[in-house]
Order: sequence, then C-alpha cells, then structure tokens
Amino acid sequence: MDALVAAAFAALVLGVAGSLVPLLPSGLLSLVGVGLYWTQTGRPSVLVVGALAGLATLAMLVDWLAGVIGARASGVDTRTAVLAGGVGFAAMLVSGPVGLLAGVAGVVFVVDVRDSMDIAASARRAGYATVGVIGSAAMQVVLTVVVLVAVAWVQFA
Repeated sequence: MDALVAAAFAALVLGVAGSLVPLLPSGLLSLVGVGLYWTQTGRPSVLVVGALAGLATLAMLVDWLAGVIGARASGVDTRTAVLAGGVGFAAMLVSGPVGLLAGVAGVVFVVDVRDSMDIAASARRAGYATVGVIGSAAMQVVLTVVVLVAVAWVQFA
C-alpha cells in the first residue's frame, strides 16, 4: 500500500475517532481522507467521491451545529437555540464534551425558566436538548464510519 493511501486511511480512522474525541474535527479528517485517497488512486468515481465528500461535510456541520440542533430539537425558540449552541461551543473549547452538554442544557434551562417560570418544563427541555446533542455525536459516528467503510470497500474489494 502506498504511503499516501495509508495516510488517507489514517485520516479516515481519525475521522471516526474524532466523532468521539473532543476537538478532533471528525468530518474534516474524513473529507481529507477521501480527497487524499482519490487523488492517489483515482478511485472511486467522481460521483461516489462527491457523495462521500457530502457525507463528510454533513458530519462537519453536525459537529459544529450540535448545540443548536440539540436545543432546537428540545422545542425552544431559535434565539435560545442559537444562544445555547454558542455557549455550548465555547464551553466545549474549555472543558470538552461535558462543557458542550452543560452549556447547552444550562442555557436552555435558564432562558426557558425566565420565559415560562415553569421549572419542570424547563428541566425537561434542557434534558431533551442534552439528548439532542448526544444524538448528534452518534450521527457523526455513523457518517464517518460510512465514509471509512466505503473507501475501505473500494480499496480491498
């Protein structure tokens, strides 16, 4: 196996790992792996490379927008979701995935309590937002694994 093809697979494996490890850009690593593999081998077809690049890009977007997606899925308004996503992203930079979860849940809870004065409903929404963020991480795993398996299939089948 060519050294650059091996580097492409290393990037693809790191892409999957990045779905689970904080601050490792899963989708970007998968995208680099696909691009490097394609430039070195000329395989798979342009159409398949485009589809795999689309999946890797979607994984990137899910990674970057996890807080907003999770908060929005909890039923809060867009302003609260964007605020929760921003705070969650900033908290993730400081304390990893725990910061992301705590930042999103905390903002959803505080803003919702302020707006509704219903602690139980606000706690429920914060819980849903947390589940949404965890779900987005699971989605990243699925997307990056699909990209890795597809490239491995092309290489070894």
